[in-house]
Amino acid sequence: MPADISGTTVVAEFEGESGRRERQFRFQPGPIFGQVVLADEINRATPKTQSALLEAMQERSVTVGGVSHRLPEPFMVLATQNPIEQEGTYPLPEAQLDRFFFKVLSLAPGRAELAEIIERTTGGYEADIQPAIGAAALLEHQRLIRRVTVAPMIRDFAVRLVLATHPGPFATPLTTKFVRLGASPRAAQSLILAGKCRALLDGRPAVSTDDLRAVALPALRHRLILNFEAHAEGVSPDSIVSNLVETLPTEAV
Repeated sequence: MPADISGTTVVAEFEGESGRRERQFRFQPGPIFGQVVLADEINRATPKTQSALLEAMQERSVTVGGVSHRLPEPFMVLATQNPIEQEGTYPLPEAQLDRFFFKVLSLAPGRAELAEIIERTTGGYEADIQPAIGAAALLEHQRLIRRVTVAPMIRDFAVRLVLATHPGPFATPLTTKFVRLGASPRAAQSLILAGKCRALLDGRPAVSTDDLRAVALPALRHRLILNFEAHAEGVSPDSIVSNLVETLPTEAV
């Protein structure tokens, strides 16, 4: 239920100044009040629960009993979905999908990976977990990424790439034939921010078109809504985005 995620108002007893037992309504925060929240198999949550999660992801706050409560910073939501099992699941609304920065596909483990999984889970392996970064440092990194330079030509490439997911002047034949609704402005924001992060990790102070091409699949694949013809012919969002990346000119014509 939504209250299981966001929290609820409970009646708490305490000893007042007069020494008598008194009661007062207090807000009991739910698990959403964390800095890194993992929603495992998020498509098993009911639409009402997903709606509560949507407010947290967009507004960085939750509203309970008419009172808004701010979430801690930094705040991020990670979620998983089982693409095979559909029994007892609810499709995520497009508005909620759009709030996710990336959609990363988790492929089946290979021979070496499966052997490592077995070794770690059936043997005496114990993980030695150590903090990698503090909240203050992470917030500073986020501010640093926003200072990476994006040339007007690079920004225009991101804009044209997003516009090319919509049927129109920038669209490819695949887009025109199979896409019902293209990516949103948040897709362009994700492209630019992910490109800035990639450039910074590579030690470069400015974003290149190669950075945008490298992050296009995880930034766009969950933001395209394909039509019935695409599903009938087995066309995936990845094939649409890959085609755009390969054919879109670097410079505007």
